[in-house]
Amino acid sequence: MPELTIADLKKIKEEYKSALALREGAYRAKVTVHMGTCGLAAGARKVMDALLDEVTKSGVRDIIVTTSGCAGLCSREPMATVEIINKSPVIYCYLNGDKTRRIFKEHLMEGRVVEEYASPSDIPFFNLQFLRALRNKGLIDAEKVEEYIARDGYQAAAKALTEMSPDDIIKEVKASGLRGRGGAGFPTGLKWELCSMSKADQKYILCNGDEGDPGAFMDRSVMEADPHVVLEGMIIGAKAIGATKGYIYVRAEYPLAVKRLQMAIDQAKEYGLLGDNILGTGFNLDIEIYQGAGAFVCGEETALMRSLEGKRGMPIPRPPFPVNKGLWGKPTVLNNVETYANIPPIILNGADWFKSLGTEKSTGTKVFALTGAIKNIGLIEVPMGIPLKTIIYDIGGGIKKGRRFKAVQLGGPSGGCIPEHLLDTPVTYEDIVQTGAIVGSGGMVVMDDSNCMVNVARFFLEFTTDESCGKCPPCRIGTKVMLDKLIDITEGRGKDGDIELLEDLSRDIIVTALCGLGQTAPNPVLTTIRYFRNEYEAHIKEKWCHAGVCRVLSTFYIDEEACKGCMACLRACPQKAITGEKKKPHTINQELCIKCRTCYEACKFGAVKVGPADMFKDKKSQGKSEIPLNESEVKA
Repeated sequence: MPELTIADLKKIKEEYKSALALREGAYRAKVTVHMGTCGLAAGARKVMDALLDEVTKSGVRDIIVTTSGCAGLCSREPMATVEIINKSPVIYCYLNGDKTRRIFKEHLMEGRVVEEYASPSDIPFFNLQFLRALRNKGLIDAEKVEEYIARDGYQAAAKALTEMSPDDIIKEVKASGLRGRGGAGFPTGLKWELCSMSKADQKYILCNGDEGDPGAFMDRSVMEADPHVVLEGMIIGAKAIGATKGYIYVRAEYPLAVKRLQMAIDQAKEYGLLGDNILGTGFNLDIEIYQGAGAFVCGEETALMRSLEGKRGMPIPRPPFPVNKGLWGKPTVLNNVETYANIPPIILNGADWFKSLGTEKSTGTKVFALTGAIKNIGLIEVPMGIPLKTIIYDIGGGIKKGRRFKAVQLGGPSGGCIPEHLLDTPVTYEDIVQTGAIVGSGGMVVMDDSNCMVNVARFFLEFTTDESCGKCPPCRIGTKVMLDKLIDITEGRGKDGDIELLEDLSRDIIVTALCGLGQTAPNPVLTTIRYFRNEYEAHIKEKWCHAGVCRVLSTFYIDEEACKGCMACLRACPQKAITGEKKKPHTINQELCIKCRTCYEACKFGAVKVGPADMFKDKKSQGKSEIPLNESEVKA
């Protein structure tokens, strides 16, 4: 493949758009099977195999069969989108081989939509989103650079390399108000400007694709579905700061993202979009992938750079900052995947276009991984400033299984838990910080009333304690002391003064820890104490976990007046600890109960309840005499 000129780039764009267009006499239909990690895990490969088999057997030649990455609605995978000329696209969900064959025969061959498998495209999940970083979501084959080019791919890079100076690029990015989407929200244009002012014989541009927050999958989805947008954003950033070498740091647990990024790099080099003399402009940039080992601390920029250098991933004190002395002691810019994905449309459409969404200080859109106790689990992109309530109840569809909302965790282990009375909070960097959480990279974990918030704090602190590099004592020792105290509380050993001790330790660690991991590790503890202090007090004073999560502090029993005798709990119990007849109240044998919560989750009438650990201490255990406990009792 000869190296492209700008004229060649525009020619490919028009030719490929025309070749794939649905029109009379050419292609009348297109089927896109969404094959991101979520789709593949759910069985998308079988869907594709069934579809290709039907196409082969039918002999049709006017149907395009293609793939894309995640379409966003991960909880309904496997998914496929069917487009027929002059008709609205139809999204099919929960597919398998048999359903796919039926869709092929009825929809593609006979023109009848299979309504029972179809999902409306005008639901709030889709129509309340504004796609910018995710503008190619579900629309292009990630393994074909031509499809990216057909949707204005590399046009922004061509503009930046031929029509703009480094100062012009920086001014446009600064004017857009784009803040780094990796967590801290530092102004992207300012970071680039500071690096551009540093004098050195070598500069580096880095991409952080090492998202490690539990429940976060934003960057992974972009790298899988639209890898060229990352490269294009890095090309523009490299021109702005004067870098000629770039690295994309991706965790090795993202094999599909690594594969597609490497394919994109190879294609870009083949087309002359990477390497020497890009698009004939004299600008040079080489990009490589570096696979990280999955250390959460390497989300901190100096730790990531140490890892790239082949050293242990540990943060170093700042200043000097990486824009002056970063990778191998050279000026370096590090941004995350979503930040780079926003750069090409800013350069093509201008800063004012980008600022048309969002707020004055938090411009543009933000990508979130919406997960947890929510009906519509998936990847979303919304304008900054949108209320949390709109995301959870309109886009997310509300809480599953008819349960009540309890809290939403933003910012992962570095963030905090926001309660129901603050759901009108706008999603901006400034407003979310006021709640005690952070926007973070975009993880949004929704929790219902079956969650114990003390246990939630313990979970996140276990994570950060385990992921601490151990370099500074506040993080290495302080988080461990806090974790031990949380373990005591959740296992019935809590005592007066523990809550105040946790608060004091949290404040000390925040101001003394070396890096962002330690400085933010106490956030989940502080926010759960701030908004759910009553749960801590119940654990300590009443020895009772009201949610029934902390086993030592929970007793499950059946309210005879509420029990309908439906037998759902009896069938679900793995220990056969529940007895009862149909349409009559059931009982739980406390000697056999292992407090697994299965009955609690299975009951549809709220008859299974949770009490303090010793509620049957001074009276006969519910159901104790109904089942012999051992061989001696059987003989007796």
